[in-house]
Amino acid sequence: MVPAPPSPSASPFSEDGILACLARHFPQTHASLLLGRGDDCAVLKAGRPLCVSSDLFLEDIHFRRSYFSPEDMGHKALAVNVSDLAACGSRPLGFTLCLGLPDWVDMAWLEAFFSGMAALAGQQRMALAGGDLSRCRQLHICVTVWGETAEPGGFLARGGSMPGDSLFVVGRVGLARVGLHMLEACGRDALRDWPEACAAHLRPEPQVDAGLMLARAGYNARPPALMDLSDGIIRDLPRLLGLSGELRAGAEKGRDNHGLGAAILLPQGLLHAEVLRYAREQGKNPVHEALLGGEDYALLGSCAPDMLPSLHAAIPGFCSIGTVTAGGGITCNNEPLDCLHGFDHFESDDPKGVEAD
Repeated sequence: MVPAPPSPSASPFSEDGILACLARHFPQTHASLLLGRGDDCAVLKAGRPLCVSSDLFLEDIHFRRSYFSPEDMGHKALAVNVSDLAACGSRPLGFTLCLGLPDWVDMAWLEAFFSGMAALAGQQRMALAGGDLSRCRQLHICVTVWGETAEPGGFLARGGSMPGDSLFVVGRVGLARVGLHMLEACGRDALRDWPEACAAHLRPEPQVDAGLMLARAGYNARPPALMDLSDGIIRDLPRLLGLSGELRAGAEKGRDNHGLGAAILLPQGLLHAEVLRYAREQGKNPVHEALLGGEDYALLGSCAPDMLPSLHAAIPGFCSIGTVTAGGGITCNNEPLDCLHGFDHFESDDPKGVEAD
């Protein structure tokens, strides 16, 4: 009689055991790889320009084990990176994975973690090309992704907005913020009463198809400006318009950002029912919650107004939310937003960094 293969929980916890676990979830070969895992480097087969992005996913900074399942962690660690590719109008191809594993991790946990990550990788047809393993005091996950530009079309970027352009989002805003607050308050019990908000926080769905359609829409016209919503509209919109960070520094060195501003129109009717219910129960302004909400991994962009009809018709979840202005400053529903500030890891008083401000 041939002995049965060992169960995942009985596999030896060693580097070779972890690599064998990886191999059960992720194929070794892929059309975009000339050489895959197992060598000193992976070798990529690049036909068109590649878009590359990398993100850390750290215990008690980006997630808590008290309410994230291993499958949730695997999914989200990859999803937040794939969202960056979507924001460039890029088709995902592959990724690398670096893991710092603490003593509590066992093979059963790894099987579940890789299962959640592999499901999303399979959905997006992505190859795992390699990475690194190490011991660590807390769980430390770093993913680097790459994808190719759409054809016809090219990559999309932040910047390039002009006065009179239409602002838009693709996907729900503020929903993941509600999920975070309720998971922090109630743990996984929150899934019962706030299912869509919790799902938005635990398992965001990158808007890859929308990003590709937006890139193609710019092939015969001025391309849209685009980014993903990871820190909320109130913090990310200035980045889109070149009013903060590196784009502002570039403008100070001579690259004109036109003194742009924005007039946002965000009626409550555009917000998800769970956002409205949360705001009502907590005595908060639902529009403010949507503006502050981080980790939605929706897309935020601007485009020429004459592109709106075709984009509305072609892209599910596409929604106009206002206009780029020439006067500077950002308003929402005719209200100045100077009193609202989004989450920043480096400004937070909470070293654990969760966005419950």
